[in-house]
Amino acid sequence: MLPEPSPTNPEPAPPPPPVPTLNRVIAFLEVVICSDFLTQIALGGTLSVFGIKPYLQGRLSVAYVVGLSLADSILLVALILILLHAHGERPRDVLFGRRPLINEMVAGAPMVLIALSIALTVMVAVRRFLPSLHTVPDNPLQELLQSPRDAWLFAFVVLVAGGIREEIQRAFLLHRFERWLGGGTVGIICTSVAFGAGHLLQGADAALATGLLGAFWGIVYLRRRSCVAPMVSHAGFDLIQILQFLVARRV
Repeated sequence: MLPEPSPTNPEPAPPPPPVPTLNRVIAFLEVVICSDFLTQIALGGTLSVFGIKPYLQGRLSVAYVVGLSLADSILLVALILILLHAHGERPRDVLFGRRPLINEMVAGAPMVLIALSIALTVMVAVRRFLPSLHTVPDNPLQELLQSPRDAWLFAFVVLVAGGIREEIQRAFLLHRFERWLGGGTVGIICTSVAFGAGHLLQGADAALATGLLGAFWGIVYLRRRSCVAPMVSHAGFDLIQILQFLVARRV
């Protein structure tokens, strides 16, 4: 008896098994831990125990802001590296991808102008159409720049806590969302809302602008699979903001 001919249209392969619930729960907990809120609360309480208060004479304390930002950066990056290694993931692959670092730095330079354009467009539109969102007349961080020493300190802080830490954090969170928690689009929305909410101290309009900036840098990471270009763009944007504050103070 001759063997039966193989079917010309074989049945499709079965769909992949659903993502285990446990993996989703673990990923969610990691996102919460690395969301920055818990670590800042813990570190803020620790600084207060040692007598470093957030406010002095009604103004933000330079020592508190600088100490909290740098300590939080070290702790958060360490946590992210530990969690990646715990899952057998290579930090370089997740955070920096396979593109040459120099090429990514060059690509990030013109993105500084894009970030400035986004922020300027939002601020002008808010002042024109939604002035009620301008809830803080003067940026409280601007009051911290009282001397050249303060300017240098904050330039260092925005490079470390802004450009480096926040973009490593964003890349890690988006990686977790993309893999376990609903995809990159959900990750962009959630991380951008949280990023904006973290800047409500500077006003609702500033929170809206920073939320959109977070979405922009997140999209760049998902497209390029590297956080280097967003790092350059973010750091350059923050440094220009400091320069703007210094010029405004002199005027």
